[in-house]
Amino acid sequence: MEFPQQQKPAGDGKITYPPGVKEITDKISNDEMVKRLKMVVKTYMDMDQDSEEEKQQYLALALHLASEFFLRNPNKDVRLLVACCLADIFRIYAPEAPYTSHDKLKDIFLFITRQLKGLEDTKSPQFNRYFYLLENLAWVKSYNICFELEDCNEIFIQLFKTLFSVINNSHNQKVQMHMIDLMSSIIMEGDGVTQELLDTILINLIPAHKNLNKQAYDLAKTLLKRTVQTIETCIANFFNQVLVMGKSSVSDLSEHVFDLIQELFTIDPMLLTSVMPQLEFKLKSNDGEERLAVVRLLAKLFGAKDSELASQNRPLWQCFLGRFNDIHVPVRLECVKFASHCLMNHPDLAKDLTEYLKVRSHDPEEAIRHDVIVTIINAGKKDLNLVNDQLLGFVRERTLDKRWRVRKEAMMGLAQLFKKYCLHYEAGKESAQKISWIKDKLLHIYYQNSIDDKLLVEKIFAQYMVPHSLDTEEKMKCLYYLYACLDTNAVKALNEMWKCQNMLRSLVKELLDLHKLPVSEANNTAMFGKLMSVAKNLPDAGKAQDFMKKFNQVLGEDEKLRVQLEVLISPTCSCKQAEICVREITRKLTFPKQPTNPFLEMVKFLLERIAPVHIDSEAISALVKLLNKSIEGTADDDEEGVTPDTAIRSGLELLKVLSFTHPTAFHSAETYESLLQCLKMEDEKVAEAAIQIFRNTGQKIETELQQIRSTLIPVLHQKAKRGTPHQAKQAVHCIHAIFNNKEVQLAQIFEPLSRSLNADVPEQLITPLVSLGHISMLAPDQFASPMKSIVANFIVKDLLMNDRSVGNKNGKLWTTDEEVSPEVLAKVQAIKLLVRWLLGMKNNQSKSANSTLRLLSAMLVSEGDLTEQKKISKSDMSRLRLAAGGAIMKLAQEPCYHDIITPEQFQLCGLVINDECYQVRQIFAQKLHLALAKLMLPLEYLAVFALCAKDPVKERRAHARQCLLKNISVRREYIKQNPLAQEKLVSLLPEYVVPYMIHLLAHDPDFTKPHEYEQLKDIKECLWFMLEVLMTKNENNSHAFLRKMVENIKQTKDAQCPEDAKANEKLYIVCDVALFVIANKSTACHLDSPKDPVLPSKFFLVQDKDFKNDKEYLSTEMRQVLLTGKPKPAPVLGAVNKPLTVPGRRIFTKTPTGSDTASNTSTNSSPLNSSTINKNSNAVTESSAQENNENPVIQHDVGKKEEPSQNVTPGGDTAASPVKRRGRQPKSATAAPVEKEVAPAAASRGRKRAADPNPNPPADSINIKMSKQQQQQNDEGTKRQIDLQR
Repeated sequence: MEFPQQQKPAGDGKITYPPGVKEITDKISNDEMVKRLKMVVKTYMDMDQDSEEEKQQYLALALHLASEFFLRNPNKDVRLLVACCLADIFRIYAPEAPYTSHDKLKDIFLFITRQLKGLEDTKSPQFNRYFYLLENLAWVKSYNICFELEDCNEIFIQLFKTLFSVINNSHNQKVQMHMIDLMSSIIMEGDGVTQELLDTILINLIPAHKNLNKQAYDLAKTLLKRTVQTIETCIANFFNQVLVMGKSSVSDLSEHVFDLIQELFTIDPMLLTSVMPQLEFKLKSNDGEERLAVVRLLAKLFGAKDSELASQNRPLWQCFLGRFNDIHVPVRLECVKFASHCLMNHPDLAKDLTEYLKVRSHDPEEAIRHDVIVTIINAGKKDLNLVNDQLLGFVRERTLDKRWRVRKEAMMGLAQLFKKYCLHYEAGKESAQKISWIKDKLLHIYYQNSIDDKLLVEKIFAQYMVPHSLDTEEKMKCLYYLYACLDTNAVKALNEMWKCQNMLRSLVKELLDLHKLPVSEANNTAMFGKLMSVAKNLPDAGKAQDFMKKFNQVLGEDEKLRVQLEVLISPTCSCKQAEICVREITRKLTFPKQPTNPFLEMVKFLLERIAPVHIDSEAISALVKLLNKSIEGTADDDEEGVTPDTAIRSGLELLKVLSFTHPTAFHSAETYESLLQCLKMEDEKVAEAAIQIFRNTGQKIETELQQIRSTLIPVLHQKAKRGTPHQAKQAVHCIHAIFNNKEVQLAQIFEPLSRSLNADVPEQLITPLVSLGHISMLAPDQFASPMKSIVANFIVKDLLMNDRSVGNKNGKLWTTDEEVSPEVLAKVQAIKLLVRWLLGMKNNQSKSANSTLRLLSAMLVSEGDLTEQKKISKSDMSRLRLAAGGAIMKLAQEPCYHDIITPEQFQLCGLVINDECYQVRQIFAQKLHLALAKLMLPLEYLAVFALCAKDPVKERRAHARQCLLKNISVRREYIKQNPLAQEKLVSLLPEYVVPYMIHLLAHDPDFTKPHEYEQLKDIKECLWFMLEVLMTKNENNSHAFLRKMVENIKQTKDAQCPEDAKANEKLYIVCDVALFVIANKSTACHLDSPKDPVLPSKFFLVQDKDFKNDKEYLSTEMRQVLLTGKPKPAPVLGAVNKPLTVPGRRIFTKTPTGSDTASNTSTNSSPLNSSTINKNSNAVTESSAQENNENPVIQHDVGKKEEPSQNVTPGGDTAASPVKRRGRQPKSATAAPVEKEVAPAAASRGRKRAADPNPNPPADSINIKMSKQQQQQNDEGTKRQIDLQR
């Protein structure tokens, strides 16, 4: 706008006042001046722009009103009225103001701006005039005149500051509207917004100012929305200078840029159209803290509820996702925290987030892994549809995290989801089905070794899976259907949980019983042992021991506390009583002045484990009622997702388990009546479980429930005579357990069964044999003699020594139970009967035990075909070998029979673990492991696991190694916990297995050429299989002890054949290989042994004092070859794939590939050179466990892909290479030469050795391969580093 020349007032400068208005000068009073000015204001208000005459008439007055007298008048009212006049003057004279001086205009507008401060007080009498002033200025856009002034920015800044300072919550919408109109006209019609002016707007968006004056924030927000097209450029310029150019001095708001961006984005994303690319630049900053700030900002922008930024700006979104892999930990943590809001507010982005959360769920930082779980669980708790299966899978994985805090969060999170969606069905059955796996997964964690995990599972079960706060009926319904839906492993875990809690209750009961005895040293020792056992079942064993000692001391001093604890662990304690007892005990141990009481927390852990919060008599009654409803068909089984049959069977299984842990709770006529109904059902498992419940809980039936007794006895008799084998066993044991006249009852079963035995009808023999066996074991004094004639005349002579039927000649090594012939099933039960009969007698003076052992040994030597008539099938022979091996092992658990088992019989039994049939090896190893873990078998049987190194199936070797680890840890723990065990170290200390192992390997039938590399390599593998586990730690200088033990064996003779020079030589060679392995593993083995080892006289004969065996049986070359591997000679023509066998064993090939060996030595690497491990780099892969019609038999074929071969038909092997059976002379002279030819190949048990078409590479090439492998590992490490971008 061009300013016109100064207009001349009419009348030669004389001021014309409106009619009735006298002259306004400084001579009049303020009141008079106000009065006259009001009339002037009225005059100007009534004028419009078309009144040219009036405009000219009052021009002088307009100029007069802008004089210093008025602009600087001290009277507030005068200034207001003058400002109103001036505003009207600008309206009337628009577009040309009557004031031409720039300075005068500036003074006028600054004056008007100052008057606008009066808008602040809405209750002021003059507020309407202030509002009129604002309205006039806004309507006319008077301030636009200032654009031509050089320092107009000063006026605008002052105006904006004034308006933002005066706005408050007492103003109506019109005030805000006029302010917006006034300011927006300045922004939109000007040439641009200066930084200072922009700051006056933006400062109101900063959180501190926003909180002080919400109305100013709203005003700025509305202004920015209206002027977005104009002001966006100015905003972009500001952020460009601060973010990209780093000019923080351009504005005082530079340090608040991220807060401003967030607010501007909330107001209108269009305001930041040009700013977002600058943020992408900042995300890649080298400064970690700067990246963190940008990530925090963008997390809020992307995660905001209605934000569409991710879809509108994909490059920025992708760049932001890249920060999930940032090298800076706080940045990754911030990204993970953002994901929770993002999943809740933007489910459509879950797919993008999933992959990044997957990587972060494996983050090396514990806090990040923890927050990934929190993120997913929080989203899932809001709405299960927000989290996909993959995200829930990440939480599932973290339940096995190495850090307790992460595991706990994952487990608790899953438990909360389960309770919300599966227990309460908050999102319907479809959602419940989606996460139905949670219940199984949580219970599987009970298998973990950590006591913290076990305790948390128990807590989750009690609070989330079957909440103990529910009333009894609801609680039991919940448990009933939960148990029916669990998978097999979860059921086992739940059973184990109840068993552990019951065991802990028993320990506490024993501790309380000790308190009732007089004080003595023995009593204190026993008490200490109980306390240590209890402490093992609580977290943080060290602290738990101290706290338990303190708790025991309190128990000794406070009788009332002991009474409460006795009530709590009483079999008759109800769930309600338990709550009261726990509360009372806790109250007694609470110290008000102590804010944190770790002692009390530990006692609470104990009380939580032993308190019966679920099961009491009322609960069992409720379970039985549910079972009855399922039987009657009136239950909600289908609605709960299980069939009635499943509900009945699992309900009985549940009751059976509870009958072990809470037998007293079952004692009611109603419960037993229901169980009698179950006995009459057709389902075999249901009836069996019902019998077992009677057996576990029915001790008072005879005295208190006569009616139940009279009904039960005939049923038990019928099951013992004609039920299934399992039912028969349980029926016999039930009679023995609950009836006083058990002898009469058992005799009534024994007599008819013993008379009706008929080998010609084998299918009717199985149940009678089971019943007779268990009767003879439970009542040996009464039935031992009659059984002797049955054993001699029927079991051995008529049944075991006769093959009446011809087996299926399909060549399979194993078949299902249904396919096994009745005759063989009867023979298996006959073998078990022999064992049970002997276990009942417990007498090794009679010839019966020796005869039985010889019979079982013959069964093993003949491969299961005792008569050698070749009528029996391969699969049936496998069953009989397994039965014979298991029988010897069962007899060995009884000390009197263990003493008469010869080394040869022990070796035959051990060789079953290398049987040709996979299932035989598997089942035998499992039985061996369980018996050893319960410390029921002598230590020498642990040596049998060394033979598992020869198993061709990797899974079997891995399982054997786990069994070894478990058994060794059990023995070490037992020695620690039982001071008296020190006297029996020879039979308990795991290291004492080495002499048995050496003797067993020296008599390995495969070990025929003691100086041949292949056979020595096998011996070395077997030794290392055991020694690797034993030598994990060098506790008490055990490595030197092992070395000393092996050296001592070299100074003895083999007790099995002391005069056989070759046998002794083999023993010494195995010793040398063992010493070689020990020396390569340990540098500490050459120290002095702390103790002199004791060798078993049954296996080793001490030599004369003068005898000294210092001969080295391994040549230097052989040692080198064992260390580095031996190149094989070129294969002889036609010999590559020739099947070579050894008596009684299936032919397999095991190729020690790199991965294979790694599984064998999963924790500790072999002490030998890696070339030994990787020597057949191009060998075939391992065979996997299969059904034995595809039994793991592998043959090398040059240039062909190896596949498991079919089992050969009976007689096939003998035709190819007739060889002698174990322990027997060859039947024909013609077989002898072949045997000599075949035996040296020494195919190991359960596998076939075949010549490798490619000889081993030399050691150099192996080293090269190893370096490549290391290079590959380095490359992978680099990739991981790249993944953690900045």
